Amino acid sequence: MASVKLYTAIYVALLVLATSKVIFFQLFDYWTAVSATMVTAVAKTVLIVAYFQHLRFEPRSLTYLLSMGVFAVFLLTIAATYSIF
Repeated sequence: MASVKLYTAIYVALLVLATSKVIFFQLFDYWTAVSATMVTAVAKTVLIVAYFQHLRFEPRSLTYLLSMGVFAVFLLTIAATYSIF
């Protein structure tokens, strides 16, 4: 079981990553800001899944199974994006 300090640090990291999106759109052009927002979204998702949903402490086979599902959703999202344009 992780400590309260670890969960607090992760919560603060999630808060910083969430507020960084506003900074990205103020400092960079649109596509750079969107790219940086996507990277921070992936980082936030990894932190949430690993610690708050306790996937970090599960067997690796479950992690790989979940990763394949996420990758499939990512590919479907890219395919849907290209079919719109």
